[in-house]
Amino acid sequence: MSDSPLPLAATVRETLEAAPREKLPMTYQDVADALGLQPPRTIQRVAQALEILMREDAAQGRSFIAALVVSRRAPHMPARGFFELAVELERFPADSSLHAQAWRDEYQRAMTRRE
Repeated sequence: MSDSPLPLAATVRETLEAAPREKLPMTYQDVADALGLQPPRTIQRVAQALEILMREDAAQGRSFIAALVVSRRAPHMPARGFFELAVELERFPADSSLHAQAWRDEYQRAMTRRE
């Protein structure tokens, strides 16, 4: 497995697009495991790949496939970096109280796009 973020991002996209519906959302660790990533920095590498995918999806006007990846910590939503980048890319409102609903909506769009 390449350590470069760009090929890793493409592999992450393929993994999320091919994952059975009942396996979604996946955790960052699930993605790392599915890709056979070995420490160190496995979660960080997954997060960096997801950020690349978010930028690609925003540029193409697509739903964020990264919305299909969540933290294993409650409340089982993406990590803070996902929301920060979604705001930066002007896809989510700046008001963090609206982020949970924005993510749920994005998650549904990403699931619909996969079908």
